[in-house]
Amino acid sequence: MHTKQLQTATYMKQNKLLPAMACGLIAIAPAMAQQKSYKEIMNETSRDFFTTEEARRAGDMLLEYQRVTGGWPKNMDMTRHHTDSELAQVRKDKARRDDSTTDNGATNTQMRYLAHLYSATDDTKYRDSFRKAVEYLLSGQYDNGGWPQFWPEKSGYRVHITYNDNAMANTLNLFDEIMAGRYPFSGDITDSALREKLAVSYRKGIDCILATQIVIDGEPTVWCQQHDRTTLRPAKARAYELPSFCSSESAVLVDILMRQPNPDERIKRAVHGAMKWFDEHKLTGVRLVRTGKKGKPGHDTRLVSDPNAHPIWARFYDLEEGRPYVCDRDGVPKRRLEEIGHERRNGYSWYNNRPAALYARYAKWAARHDPERKVAVSLDKKL
Repeated sequence: MHTKQLQTATYMKQNKLLPAMACGLIAIAPAMAQQKSYKEIMNETSRDFFTTEEARRAGDMLLEYQRVTGGWPKNMDMTRHHTDSELAQVRKDKARRDDSTTDNGATNTQMRYLAHLYSATDDTKYRDSFRKAVEYLLSGQYDNGGWPQFWPEKSGYRVHITYNDNAMANTLNLFDEIMAGRYPFSGDITDSALREKLAVSYRKGIDCILATQIVIDGEPTVWCQQHDRTTLRPAKARAYELPSFCSSESAVLVDILMRQPNPDERIKRAVHGAMKWFDEHKLTGVRLVRTGKKGKPGHDTRLVSDPNAHPIWARFYDLEEGRPYVCDRDGVPKRRLEEIGHERRNGYSWYNNRPAALYARYAKWAARHDPERKVAVSLDKKL
């Protein structure tokens, strides 16, 4: 009996399924393993999973997709089973230099998976791939500490310092975990020289966050989704992503700043200013409602009145008046969700509650680091 068959038979015996072998169900264990989606596989953290053949097969496919740059493209199911012709195309695309990115979690996600896999297998090909990806991330950082969302080849809005979808924040958080040596980044997956490079890069990234915070009348507020790499001013990306105050991405940046162990005056001022802005711009008495299934009749998104609703925030606030807005692909900002077309109304995250998670943490942070200047903020509903 082959090893895989023996493992399957043992599995069935332990689960009282041995009689099913006579019915031709011996492949049930591999079939069950293959039911995992790409997202489920990439989000795996179980040490047991990373000792399986399926985990290695998925990891080997990630190596196939890794570009010569060291990074990965986005929005691809890399771990599915490929035909010979599909695999040939993947290997041909390996030389591409125009689609490596950190957008939509790309590169950071693959790196985390490979770190888990190396920790479980000690196979140095996974470590080598991981280290190459670290060098890719380091290579993309601007002198001012920011990162674009695509490199080395980039054009248009892709050159901007990108906070959108937490592209830069994900990289900084990854660096922080690697430097701390937390599992799965312990052991020799990096060395002291590489960790020192990460430390320098991380400090520059924090400096960039502080330098790009929007200041109004001398008071620090929050950030835009993207900032000009030269002027550091808020910048436009897609037609409906205008220069603006952006709540969701800003909440993640404040989270990073509050995790700094010894915050200096710049960080303290930045955190206080952002929390004040969040509190002054929260939306109360309204709730976001989604109806129907995507692509089906009746699918829609609405903002409705609800005096008992928890506070939420608009994704965008205009720079002129600090008022919430939504926007369609024509680039014309509107005040009401129903004023934009069905496709954008339901195809983008216009409202969120991400800043709410900061309130309790801010109270503890301010009490510890700067109680005299603590800003009075509250999630209580203002009707």
